[in-house]
Amino acid sequence: MNSERVIRIMAGSFVLISLLLGADASPLYHSGYWLWFAAFVGFNLFQSGFTQFCPAEIILWKLGIKSAIERTDNVTH
Repeated sequence: MNSERVIRIMAGSFVLISLLLGADASPLYHSGYWLWFAAFVGFNLFQSGFTQFCPAEIILWKLGIKSAIERTDNVTH
């Protein structure tokens, strides 16, 4: 699995979990402040689309998870 896929899975999970914990209608409601976390994740995705800077991706690279480009460069035909 490449770092781009992991980032998408993490971001989607964070948004869904924060909505479950922050929405009044949710059976898992804890506090409305969880919606700020969903906003933070959304803003980070938005800015990374323009700047291509994502702190989570840098952490994943340091953990040894390669990007999609690195994976295709290493494929021999």
